[in-house]
Amino acid sequence: MKKFQQTEAQILDMVNQQVVPGVSYGFISNYSDSDIQTSLDESNFAGDKSWVPKITLLKGDELYDLASLTKVMGTVPIILKLIDEKKLSLHDPINKYLPQFKDGRVEIFHLLTHTSGIAGYIQNRDSLNDQQLIDALLSLPVTDNFNKKVVYTDTGMIFLGLIIEKIYQLPVQTVINNFVRDTWNLMDTTFSPEIARCTPTYEVNGQMLIGVPNDPKARQLGIHCGSAGMFSSLVDVMEFSRVMLTKKYKFLYKNFTDLFPGRSLGWDIKPGNILFHTGYTGHFIALDYIHKNAMVVLTNRVHPIEHNEVFLKHRDVILDSFLNESK
Repeated sequence: MKKFQQTEAQILDMVNQQVVPGVSYGFISNYSDSDIQTSLDESNFAGDKSWVPKITLLKGDELYDLASLTKVMGTVPIILKLIDEKKLSLHDPINKYLPQFKDGRVEIFHLLTHTSGIAGYIQNRDSLNDQQLIDALLSLPVTDNFNKKVVYTDTGMIFLGLIIEKIYQLPVQTVINNFVRDTWNLMDTTFSPEIARCTPTYEVNGQMLIGVPNDPKARQLGIHCGSAGMFSSLVDVMEFSRVMLTKKYKFLYKNFTDLFPGRSLGWDIKPGNILFHTGYTGHFIALDYIHKNAMVVLTNRVHPIEHNEVFLKHRDVILDSFLNESK
């Protein structure tokens, strides 16, 4: 019997109910390092690529604005590589690399686990240029949540991107591009996508975003943004997920904090030590190391209207179904 039938039905239900224009999705089941590589045999797509300005169908090779999946596919693996190479330490204070940030308590660890407590309001944030935004972020205070609560933010991942730049002496997006291609052969994964292959998101200033990051900070920071801005295909995200099921990344499948709910390094951690991460534009990845299963769901749920709360309810149902069928 085909695995994940109920979960697949829930995914397709989003298309049938027009919660999303379309979906590209795939499952990996009972993966072992010796198996043949993931292929489209485990993947599928259904529905539309766009609804506005006209309805167009998905072909299966689309590039999606990955939004925050950029964090776990790009920035986090490079930081882990640098730790492995002893070029930085998990418990290094971040002002060792970013001296403009004054609070010496905050470590690489806190950025990876979203426990830094860094927060605050930046006036006219969306009108700042790249350096002005970086300066403003580095001036944010550490709140009472420091090391006491997981609060998911982009700021920590932007800081990790800046630390990567200090070490490599290159823009973080250049480092990520080189890394995902040279290490994992992800040839569709890019910050400069082919527009014709991109799924649209929503309108900004009267222009539909196609091949342009939806995240305003990614647009402002450009090549210096490590929190969002990456585009990729289902094939590449599936291959990335396969890599994450290998022994090299086994250590990630646990709560690294003393908090509940806690966090792995970069990843959310679900019951059964399942790694989970989302992308604002409509994506999510779930990884089950124990049973060697994975699920990838890519949509443009923000098209043509950005705010789509119904999708979030469907996402929860799909995740619960995967957790149940993955046992």
